[in-house]
Amino acid sequence: MTIAEVASFRSSPELGLRANWRSFALLVAINGFVGAMVGLERSIVPLIATVDFGLASKSVALSFLISFGTTKALANLGAGRLADRLGRKPILVTGWLVGLPVPLLIILAPSWNWIIFANVLLGINQGLCWSATVIMKIDLAGPKQRGLAMGLNESAGYLAVSLAALLAGYLAAAYGLRPVPFYPGVAFAVLGLLGSVFLVRDTHPHARHEAQLLGHAAPRAPRFGEVFRLVSWRDSTLSSLSQAGMVNNLNDAMVWGLVPIILSGAGLPLKQLGAIVAVYPGVWGIGQLATGALSDRWGRKWMIVAGMWVQAAAITLFALGRTFWPWMAGAALLGVGTALVYPTLLAAVSDVAHPDWRATAIGVYRLWRDGGYAIGAALSGVLADLYGNATAIWVVAGLTFLSGAVVLTRMRPPLPCQRGSLSNAEERGGVR
Repeated sequence: MTIAEVASFRSSPELGLRANWRSFALLVAINGFVGAMVGLERSIVPLIATVDFGLASKSVALSFLISFGTTKALANLGAGRLADRLGRKPILVTGWLVGLPVPLLIILAPSWNWIIFANVLLGINQGLCWSATVIMKIDLAGPKQRGLAMGLNESAGYLAVSLAALLAGYLAAAYGLRPVPFYPGVAFAVLGLLGSVFLVRDTHPHARHEAQLLGHAAPRAPRFGEVFRLVSWRDSTLSSLSQAGMVNNLNDAMVWGLVPIILSGAGLPLKQLGAIVAVYPGVWGIGQLATGALSDRWGRKWMIVAGMWVQAAAITLFALGRTFWPWMAGAALLGVGTALVYPTLLAAVSDVAHPDWRATAIGVYRLWRDGGYAIGAALSGVLADLYGNATAIWVVAGLTFLSGAVVLTRMRPPLPCQRGSLSNAEERGGVR
């Protein structure tokens, strides 16, 4: 190694949470604002559909989730690819610019179509901003602390979802469904944008440095189509992770869109409804503080399988329950299952993908994962309209259990990249 190369290496970014704790903490805070934006909707928008606009059809009432999930999935895909090409920060700032009008559109909406359009923008905001913060934290953490990094990231986001949902429920009980519950959303969007523009630094150099530390570059920069096929079906590990992510958000869509309508129809007071809606992402958020780090030690596969099966058991409680406490237990247990799965899936995808195309791989994974919102909303709405709410819940529980079985049979641990070796997919010949 020449003197110039040694000097360049020493001036390269450091990897690890300790070396980058200031930047990492800032991104955790930014992701809290991202989560809070969507949290305001979780207990309120399904009720706006039925109360303010008189929508009787479950399929129509859940249409806002279809628009949200579709646009978020596509935004994830674009964010991953563009982050590899343009850097991470421009994606984050663009996402906040798109999200600024969302709370105002919901406040002023004279028709349900305005709510749908607001959720198109919210989906883009969530896809760009959340993808950017995920990718940036993975860049900073390096290969040894990915699970911990994703646990902290997802914990901040979903604790903010929980607190915002709880806040929205109390504000709605005191002041009505609109406009007061959405005033905090204006502040969240402004603070997120200002922090992203003036305080956040791009982490693309950290990814390049990690590629150098691996002692090799990707054989060549793979085309987008190659990465898409690899993550979607060619690689058994990546494809099993993608389907698990999709089913996870499929059941989340059912809980987000259908459960508030069911509980409200059962006569549950708005404050209790808000508490149930908030406890699920709350347990989910707190739990990820432990599960992300544990996946670094225990491995990814069994935590994902166990999480999907715990989710399936939790969802059945929404079908069997008739009073507040069984429903609350189901929400808490669902939070436990999702905490086991959510950061672990992201860390597992990052284990397999080479740093040179990791952001693109994460974007494809998140395309399938958040596409689950659209699929889950459509499936839950149609089944509830045709066969009743209980049928919709039981079908989603069954799909969640089967998804865990797919991971059990198709995911191939241990992942060599966890041991600092060549990326798993490349060793198997997935990208040439």
